[in-house]
Amino acid sequence: MLNYAFEIIDGIIACFSSNFAWSGMVATFWFLLFVEFPRYYLLDVLVAVHYGATFRSRHNRKMQARYRLYLEKPLVTILAPGKNEGEHIYKLVSTLREQTYSNYEIIIIDDGSDDTTPQIGQDLQRSGHIDKFFRMTERGGKASAANYGVAHAKGKYIIHLDADSSLDRDAIEKILLPFYYDRKIKAVGGCVKVRNADASLCASMQALEYLRSIQVGRMVTSKLGLYHIISGAFGAFDTEILREVGGWDIGPGLDGDITQKFRKAGYKVHFAEDAICMTNVPVKWYALFRQRKRWSKSLVRFRIRKHKDILWYNRNFSFLNMLSNAENILYDCVFNYVWLFYMITLIFANTDRLLEILIVGWIIRFSFSVVAFIVMQCISERAREERKLGAFLMLHTFYMGYFMRLVRLIGHTEELFFYTSYRDNWNPRKTSDFARMEGL
Repeated sequence: MLNYAFEIIDGIIACFSSNFAWSGMVATFWFLLFVEFPRYYLLDVLVAVHYGATFRSRHNRKMQARYRLYLEKPLVTILAPGKNEGEHIYKLVSTLREQTYSNYEIIIIDDGSDDTTPQIGQDLQRSGHIDKFFRMTERGGKASAANYGVAHAKGKYIIHLDADSSLDRDAIEKILLPFYYDRKIKAVGGCVKVRNADASLCASMQALEYLRSIQVGRMVTSKLGLYHIISGAFGAFDTEILREVGGWDIGPGLDGDITQKFRKAGYKVHFAEDAICMTNVPVKWYALFRQRKRWSKSLVRFRIRKHKDILWYNRNFSFLNMLSNAENILYDCVFNYVWLFYMITLIFANTDRLLEILIVGWIIRFSFSVVAFIVMQCISERAREERKLGAFLMLHTFYMGYFMRLVRLIGHTEELFFYTSYRDNWNPRKTSDFARMEGL
């Protein structure tokens, strides 16, 4: 596959001016070739090859874990906190009733909703479709609602879901299996995919992004021991350890924060690439911009500030934890500023042939994206229906290479210098004020 990509690049050189010999290509596109390519393309290919080569051993491990899971058949608590999620709760509960693993309780926590959530939740509890419904009359934020549910959970494991999620029939079973691979694994992330991919161009771009950054990307980081974020949309935790680390702290960014707390406590986290959760994503560009800017602020707030201690050799230090945080900060934050410097110098140093450079750069990135998409198809459990997303690859290079980088730059800059996450209405003002006073 890599040979295929480089053959395309050789063709590009032949089609354009003699200025683009290999030495010129390296000098001009060094950021793509030496920063993005090794991390986001080469590693993906290597891990995909290993994934295919170890199919039999993985299958055997899963069968052994499945035997141990059903031998014990522990009670599992499914936790779904949320605000104004009335329209989604029934669909979530319906998918849970179809699960292959059936020994669970369902707890719904209403975080001060002003829609029909209280009536729907109470009806579901009365009819026996859910086990417990709790109504918080005053909004406290998602972390507060989730922790209230943890206090009432009876299960050995807690599975945290977003209320607008729906699961494949075997998703609960598959997210529990890694707990039976290794006793040190105490938290497992599920694979989140986009349900409303056909709703708009914006949603389609995210569907392609989720395939690459979540199903493939997190499989890579999990394999390397660097996995650093269990999605709040679908994650499983050992209940005893979740209580031991104090549950969720005030967000935004609580998904990555709780994962880091498990790692710092000395436990392993694992990604279950075949435990599939479907979720809705923003369908409008401005809504996506606000969501991703908020996510970007959380990297600064939690990884650079709150959990900076694991970057240095002290009581919380471990090499893998340090490497996990450093990789995340380097690639998702520092290199964004390097990219901005790179783009500015590229533009001003090549004003006479800028269009040519941009076209060549786009074709190189597109060729790498084709290789990445082939990897996605090899790994995905629903490759046939996701094949249509390949039509968006030509635009995806702009989406990831420019739009997302700019959004992250804005979010990081706002949080680094102005601490704006504490003024985000994603959380109630009182909880954000408390978090700032406590340094959370």
